[in-house]
Amino acid sequence: RVTEPVARSGDGSASGTAINTTLRLTSDARLQGQTVLKRPDACKIWGLSGNCDLHTPKRYDHTSGTEEMAMEDKTKTGDANELWPHLTSVDHPGPQLEALAKTRDLHVLDVAFARLLDEANPVRRLRDEFLYPTMKDVGVEGGSSDRKCIYLCGSSLGLQPKQTRTLVMEELDKWAAKGVLGHSGPKSRPWVTIQTTVKDEMARMVGGEPIEVSVMNTLSVNLHVGMVAFYRPTQERYKVLIESKSFPSDYYAVQSQLQMHGFDPDEGIITVEPRENEHTLRTEDIVSVINTHGHSIALVLFSGVQYYTGQLFDLHAITAAAHSQGCKVGFDLAHAVGNVPLKLHDWGVDFACWCSYKYVNAGPGSIGGLFVHERHATDFSIPRMEGWWGHELKTRFEMANTRQLLPGADGFQCSTPPVLLTVSLLASLNIFSKTSMDELRATSVVLTGYLELLLQLIYSKKDHGDITDINQPYVDIITPSDINQRGAQLSLVFSVPLRDVHTELSKQGVVVDMREPNVLRVAPVPLYNSFEDVHTFVTLLGKAFEKSTETAESVR
Repeated sequence: RVTEPVARSGDGSASGTAINTTLRLTSDARLQGQTVLKRPDACKIWGLSGNCDLHTPKRYDHTSGTEEMAMEDKTKTGDANELWPHLTSVDHPGPQLEALAKTRDLHVLDVAFARLLDEANPVRRLRDEFLYPTMKDVGVEGGSSDRKCIYLCGSSLGLQPKQTRTLVMEELDKWAAKGVLGHSGPKSRPWVTIQTTVKDEMARMVGGEPIEVSVMNTLSVNLHVGMVAFYRPTQERYKVLIESKSFPSDYYAVQSQLQMHGFDPDEGIITVEPRENEHTLRTEDIVSVINTHGHSIALVLFSGVQYYTGQLFDLHAITAAAHSQGCKVGFDLAHAVGNVPLKLHDWGVDFACWCSYKYVNAGPGSIGGLFVHERHATDFSIPRMEGWWGHELKTRFEMANTRQLLPGADGFQCSTPPVLLTVSLLASLNIFSKTSMDELRATSVVLTGYLELLLQLIYSKKDHGDITDINQPYVDIITPSDINQRGAQLSLVFSVPLRDVHTELSKQGVVVDMREPNVLRVAPVPLYNSFEDVHTFVTLLGKAFEKSTETAESVR
C-alpha cells in the first residue's frame, strides 16, 4: 500500500498537512523539451513568492553531451562555508535549506544552490579519491566518455577508490617476485599479518575495540559464525526474533540454524510486522514483542538499516530490551557500516557482522567483518567453527594440534585471509581515515535531506481521492522522514510502473537500484556524491516520468 506523504517535524511526528504538489508536463516549443514544474501548493507551504512556474535547470543534455543551462547561475561564493553550521545543527535540514536559499536570493530548486552546497561541503575533497563511471561506461547510447553518470547506488555497490588498483597490483607484483616469501616479507604488508592493516580502522568505524573486530569471510558466512556461537537454544528458549522483511539470506540462515538444532522454523521464527498502512517498524513495537515473548527468545537478530525501506533501527534500545529478557543480540550491519555512526561496544551488542562492498567501497563480494563484544573475549567455552587462523600466531605454525585460541573476535577465524580482498578494503579505509563517521554523517543528513526536499516539492502525491491521474505521476518516500531513523538511502514508490521509470533513468545515465516488488533505492553517499548529483537526478526523474507516462498512455 502507498501512504500519503506528510510534512514532518524534526522528531518525525506529523506536523500539519501533506505537501501536495503536482507535476505537469508541457510541450511548449519555447522550452524545447524542458520540464516545467508548477507548484502552487508548494509555493504556499514553503513561503515562496513570485512566479511558481520555474524551469528546472539542466546541467547537461545527457543525449548530446552539450552543456545547457535553463536559468542564470546566481551562486554567491564568498560566504559558502558559513552555510554548513546552520545545516548540521538542526533536527531536519529541509526547512533550513529552503530558508538559506532565500537568503542567497536563490530558489532551493536552483542548480546554483546545489553548487553552493557543494562548495560548503567539508568532505567534498574526498570525491576525488574515487573513480566515477562515465555516461559511456554505463551504456548510454551516444554517451560521452567525458561526462560522468549519476551514480546513486552506494546501497548496492560502492564506487572504486583510485588507490585500489595500485594496492592490488602491489600484491600481485609481490606474489610474482617473491612467491611464498610474501607471507613473511617484505616489511610492507606481509601476508601472514595482512589483517592488521585494516583491523583498527574497521573497529573505529563500527564503534568497537580492536580486540572485538575481525575482518574475515563474507556476510552470510559470518552470520552463521555468530549464530553458532550465540544461538544456544533450549527446549524452553529456542526462538529467534527478526524483522518480517529481513533480507532473504538472513532469513535462510536463521531457518537453517533452527533446523540444525532440531526445531521447526515455522514455530521458531518470530517476526515483527509494521502496523497497518505503515511501511516501517516502530521501536516501541519491537520492544513490546521482546518483552512479551522474551522468555522464549534465544536470539534477537535484526538489521542495522533495513535494506528495503532504508529504516535505521534503534540498535541501543533493541539491545537493552533483549538483554533485559535474557536474550542474546546480533545485528546484520550490511547497510549500516560506513553509512551511519555505530557504537557496538558501548551498546553492549553480543555480535554483529557486515559486508564491505556497499558503503565501505571494498569491491564486489569483498571481505566481511565480525564483531564480538569484549566481555566474551576470553570465554573459550563459547562454541565456534574452529580453524587454524583462529589459533595464536606465535604457535600457529608449530602444527602441534593443541588448541590455543586467540582472544576476542580473531579467535573465531577459520581460514587464511584473502590478501587481494583485504587490500581492496584497505584502499577504502585509507579514505575513511581522512575523515570521521560523525563528519560523514553530518554531510549525509544534509545530502539526503536535500534529496527528500526536492522530491517533496516537485513530486509529492496529490490527493486525487479514488482517481489516479496518469498525467500527474508522483513519488511516495517510504523511508522515515526522521533523520534518526534513516541513513543515506531513500526508498521511493511511484504511481507509474517502476520498471518503466528505472529503464528511462538508465537511458539517461542514472544508476540507481530497483528492488522487488516496487521500490527504487536512491542512496547519495557523502564520500563521493554531490548535491549537484542529487539535483540532476531529480531533474532527470521528471524526464523519466514523462517517458513513462507516454508509454502508459500508448497502451491504454
